[in-house]
Amino acid sequence: MAPRIVTLTLNPAVDLAWEAENVHPTDKIRTRSEHYDPGGGGLNVARVVRTLGGESLAVLLSGGVTGQFLQELLEEAGQPVRNIPIGGRTRLSVAVHDRADNNEYRFVAEGPEITEAEWQSALHAVEIADADWVVASGSLPRGAPEDTYRRLAVATARRGRHLVLDSSGPALSAALGSGVTLIKPSLNEFEALVGHALPDRRDQATAAAALVHAGASEMIVVSLGADGALLVTRAGAWHLAAPPVAVHSTVGAGDSFVAAMTLALARGEAAEDAFAWGVAAGTSAVMHYGTARPDRAEVERLHATLIQGVRQIPLSV
Repeated sequence: MAPRIVTLTLNPAVDLAWEAENVHPTDKIRTRSEHYDPGGGGLNVARVVRTLGGESLAVLLSGGVTGQFLQELLEEAGQPVRNIPIGGRTRLSVAVHDRADNNEYRFVAEGPEITEAEWQSALHAVEIADADWVVASGSLPRGAPEDTYRRLAVATARRGRHLVLDSSGPALSAALGSGVTLIKPSLNEFEALVGHALPDRRDQATAAAALVHAGASEMIVVSLGADGALLVTRAGAWHLAAPPVAVHSTVGAGDSFVAAMTLALARGEAAEDAFAWGVAAGTSAVMHYGTARPDRAEVERLHATLIQGVRQIPLSV
């Protein structure tokens, strides 16, 4: 039986993705190849888990006419959900791919303000869900306290579950040391977390190792963009280069990484192998337009190659 993963999305969105021949000011810009996807970190993770053969339940907050649109998209995708209705309207997010310069322009709305009763209901829904792995991904909406993910981490650890956290800033900092299994910041987010620049890969690995050994998180993955990603556990540090591919959309690529790595860990695979699954899914995602749309067969092919490229990094301590 496929492992079940429950995800939490407190600030979801309806993701709109379009192509334009040339993005420039003032004039009306015609678009094509429109994609409409359920968006927000946890929702992306839940969808990709199912794409890769796992089972997932997505817990989310949504409201208003945009929330109804989001629910329609989730139903079309066949995604099991536990929706907590809110008084505000779910946000919209827009990504435009400029074919003239091959750049992607992303516009992400702030989203609604939620009440204490709403975010408390979402945490409770995750706590009572039947799953050994929990993924909390994305920004906190206005109205949610900075320690929301810490509360979730404590509740998850108390029930003997694993929490994967993909967030940044105060929300991430507050949760560290509370029983988190895996965090996945970008390099910029990780440098902000430790408080200084980390230009050298060994310095990056050493800083992550210090956090792991201090009990901040059992595993840390630092995404390095075109340079791949870095994995650090108590057993050591590893780097995996990203294969060169044509990039069509980066929206949801990190969530695809989290989904694949979490699913592999839930299946009992070693951290380094799960890491390669993550890079494979993130790579496949950027090769397709829309939000978090990796192809399963493509991910499997990429993984078979990437697993050979995982390299251990010596630490400075």
